[in-house]
Amino acid sequence: MKQLVDWYFRILKGAVVVCITMMVVMVFGNVVLRYGFNSGITVSEELSRWCFVWLTFIGGTTALREHAHLGMDTVVSKLPVIGKKIFYVLSHLVMIGCVLYFLRGSWDQTIINIGVEAPATGLSSGFFYGIGIFFSVNAILILAYDLYAMLAGKLQDKELVSVKESQEELDEEELAELQHEMEREMENSKLSAGGAKH
Repeated sequence: MKQLVDWYFRILKGAVVVCITMMVVMVFGNVVLRYGFNSGITVSEELSRWCFVWLTFIGGTTALREHAHLGMDTVVSKLPVIGKKIFYVLSHLVMIGCVLYFLRGSWDQTIINIGVEAPATGLSSGFFYGIGIFFSVNAILILAYDLYAMLAGKLQDKELVSVKESQEELDEEELAELQHEMEREMENSKLSAGGAKH
């Protein structure tokens, strides 16, 4: 199951890359065509705007799963374990409530705009608002799983603070993880070399 979830989020990261690539190609291509050939791609502005909205929400989904959102943990990080657990539960319940509210609004907007054609592409505007539904469903599942993991005792104490104070802290964690991975690979290669000699 974990492998399936990992693959799903890899696909989402790939979708973010596709959206960014499409935005760059369409916007840059449009600029070149306008200034160089007095022409342009009619749907460029509209599709690039849609790609930007989609990549924002898809990126937000992957960041939520990886606990990469920035937040203020000054108070919570200094609490004892029981205090961290209480705030963890409360914060997750509040987030689930907010996401449910967002889901309802996104659903209403999607239904209202499902029959409305976008001016340039002629596509249904429901696709534009539908990303809110996609994000909300994923976010609720992620938050509910995190809450379950905490209540079931599957989280370590350091994981009870699920936000990062700064971008530097994120960078330091990524660097430490890379260093740990490199050390592990070096140990494996030494073991392999030792086995080859024997």
